[in-house]
Amino acid sequence: MEVILLENIRNLGKMGEVVKVKDGYGRNFLLKQGKALRADEENKVIFKKKKEEISKKNAEQKKDAKKIFDKIKNKKLGFKKETKENGDLFASIKPKEISNFLSEKFNETIHPSQIDLKKEINKAGSYTIVINLHSEVSTELQVLVEKKETK
Repeated sequence: MEVILLENIRNLGKMGEVVKVKDGYGRNFLLKQGKALRADEENKVIFKKKKEEISKKNAEQKKDAKKIFDKIKNKKLGFKKETKENGDLFASIKPKEISNFLSEKFNETIHPSQIDLKKEINKAGSYTIVINLHSEVSTELQVLVEKKETK
């Protein structure tokens, strides 16, 4: 399937490019999320007319992402969790839990799909995660998992 990208998408292409993607990815993600249009003649004409509007929208999203970036960059996220005797967590920390933590602490909405765990957080220790705020804005954060003291 060929699509016209309506925004810059990491590892795929820049806004306005016609790229070939697998049907499922195009249909279920790019088209559904409004990130692309099918690459037919009619949509190419529509894109040329809307390009300036789309560029402004993309710049606005990037500006919002930079604000969030400035707020959360170089922060450490601390979690206190109950662990087994060997340091393993009873339940691993998932992107949804990190998203909720960021929402509570920084009052910013970051979707779990924007959080990239380099490896599963299932033991006490320090982990590096990547948060993709925009196709051109991302930041690394440290997640510290400490053993919760039980009485």
